[in-house]
Amino acid sequence: MPALLNPFKAALAERSPQIGLWLGLANPVSAELCAHAGFDWLLVDGEHAPNDIPNILAQVQAIGSRSHVIVRPPIGQTHLIKQILDLGVQTILVPMIETAAQAAEMARAMLYPPQGVRGVGAALARASAYGTTPDYLISANAQTCLLLQIESVAGLAALDEIAATDGVDGVFIGPSDLAADMGLLGKAGAPQVQAVVETALIRIQAAGKAAGILTADRALARRYLDLGATFVAVGTDVGLLSGATHGLRRDFAASPDLAGPTGY
Repeated sequence: MPALLNPFKAALAERSPQIGLWLGLANPVSAELCAHAGFDWLLVDGEHAPNDIPNILAQVQAIGSRSHVIVRPPIGQTHLIKQILDLGVQTILVPMIETAAQAAEMARAMLYPPQGVRGVGAALARASAYGTTPDYLISANAQTCLLLQIESVAGLAALDEIAATDGVDGVFIGPSDLAADMGLLGKAGAPQVQAVVETALIRIQAAGKAAGILTADRALARRYLDLGATFVAVGTDVGLLSGATHGLRRDFAASPDLAGPTGY
């Protein structure tokens, strides 16, 4: 029995749009709740959310097969990628990539030797169903999916070389950090930033790779999809919860007769 097929990787190869949601609450219950919404993919964020390996595992287990799980580590390091893959995660988004050399290093971290440097310990890992998937080692490489995040001027300068790297399935543009690096901190929606973002999305596709991005602006998300972006996150669990709770409070604060504490 081989490793499980990676439907997200197959969809990217077919340029079939995949709509996702970003998870930053670092909680398996909220992750499971979001999984029931039917998104194509959910990203568990280890860069800006308070997640460690055990907590990522709990969310991966809670999501199950309802949505495809992507994990973003805090930084691109071989040992972190090894740990995440051994959890049974097949798709990883590595942040802050700026050179083709970094891209090649991350690609090798995703694969077992001789193609890569992933440590062989599958008998202990959830990825192989704890050693009960007999053909896991010889089939796992074909199902891993590497996404690289470019979010700086230096990264954009090396975009063509990064996208051309063997083993890279997709390239994700990070507008917020890119705007900051352009001297426009907190202004990811600025016209000059968006012009650079749109050009980058087109360049990624021209290199034969899938293009991805995150935005909570629905009109902008549709714009990116129209430009050919394949994997697009259209919001975050933090943003949805914050927006809904603040909106609900505003609605009832506007009614004086409903203001004040209530009981059940």
